[in-house]
Amino acid sequence: MKRSLIILTLLLTTIISSSELVHKFGSPSFNGVNQSSHYLTVDEQERTREEKIYEDAQDALEEAEREADNTVLAKFIRNLESRIYSTLAKDISESLFNYGGARPDYDTPSTWVSGTINLEGNNLTWVNNGSTITLLIEEYVDGVLTSTTEIVIPIGSFGGCWIECDG
Repeated sequence: MKRSLIILTLLLTTIISSSELVHKFGSPSFNGVNQSSHYLTVDEQERTREEKIYEDAQDALEEAEREADNTVLAKFIRNLESRIYSTLAKDISESLFNYGGARPDYDTPSTWVSGTINLEGNNLTWVNNGSTITLLIEEYVDGVLTSTTEIVIPIGSFGGCWIECDG
C-alpha cells in the first residue's frame, strides 16, 4: 500500500507543472497591439459625439425659430406685409399705365412719363415713352448696388398706345 501510494504520488507530480505568471494588458492602449486602430476608433467616437451635440444644438435653434414664426403676432405681420406689398404692386402697375392726362410722344423725350419709387433702399424707376414702358429695378445691399434688372414692356401689346400702333 505504501508502495502504490508512492507510485501514485510520483505520477501525479509529473503531470502537474507550473509556469511563470505573466500579466498581459487587454487594452491596445497599454500593450501596443492594434494600437493605431484603437486610436482611430476612439477618435471616431469622439468626433461623432461632437457632431451629434452640434446637430442637437442646431435642431434646437431651428425649432425655436419655427416656434417664433408660428406665433399669432408673426402670422398677422406676415399677412399684413403681404397685403401691403400686393397693394403697392397694384399701385405701381396702375401708375405705369396711367399717364394722368399726359400724352407721351416717342420723338419728344420731354413728354415722356416717368417715376421713381424707393422701396426698402432699392430703386424702381419707370419711363413711358409712348410705345414702351421701361422698368429699371436697382437692388442695393448696404448702400452698394448689387444688381440691376431692366424690363421693357411694349404698350401696344396691351392695347394702350398713345401713338398710332402698327397692326
